[in-house]
Amino acid sequence: MKMTVDFEECLKDSPRFRAALEEVEGDVAELELKLDKLVKLCIAMIDTGKAFCVANKQFMNGIRDLAQYSSNDAVVETSLTKFSDSLQEMINFHTILFDQTQRSIKAQLQNFVKEDLRKFKDAKKQFEKVSEEKENALVKNAQVQRNKQHEVEEATNILTATRKCFRHIALDYVLQINVLQSKRRSEILKSVRYLLK
Repeated sequence: MKMTVDFEECLKDSPRFRAALEEVEGDVAELELKLDKLVKLCIAMIDTGKAFCVANKQFMNGIRDLAQYSSNDAVVETSLTKFSDSLQEMINFHTILFDQTQRSIKAQLQNFVKEDLRKFKDAKKQFEKVSEEKENALVKNAQVQRNKQHEVEEATNILTATRKCFRHIALDYVLQINVLQSKRRSEILKSVRYLLK
């Protein structure tokens, strides 16, 4: 699901903005789970595939030994040699497939999870922190006694500074969300593109 978060709603810190954030954050959490699972499955498939290739090579070598043993029977020797040659070709293709899978899917998706999703999480932590600071400044501003001008001025200045900081970090967070959403599609497609060639 591709969702973007509107920058104007971000600046307003509207309920629509908070709802969009909640939806995006849930989507990103689900994406991370699915990518982690896919990377683990890919690693298991590669490891199993490599073991399969080793077993196939041993089997092929056994066929070649039998072909050499059958050197006095040309039909058997030729048939076994052709069969072992076919197995060798299949092993070569499987080895290439597992190497490409490891390079493209495993490496690229792992990098996406480690780098891009980490940046998103860092931006989310900063956003949550500044959101809490803004709420505290609002509460402090609301609770200040209006007859004490110095306290009113201080609370207003803190609230103004906190709002500016909130807007800056919120815009950064929204930018990170939108970049992640657009990059997700290209990274997933790029990771399987090499296998389709």
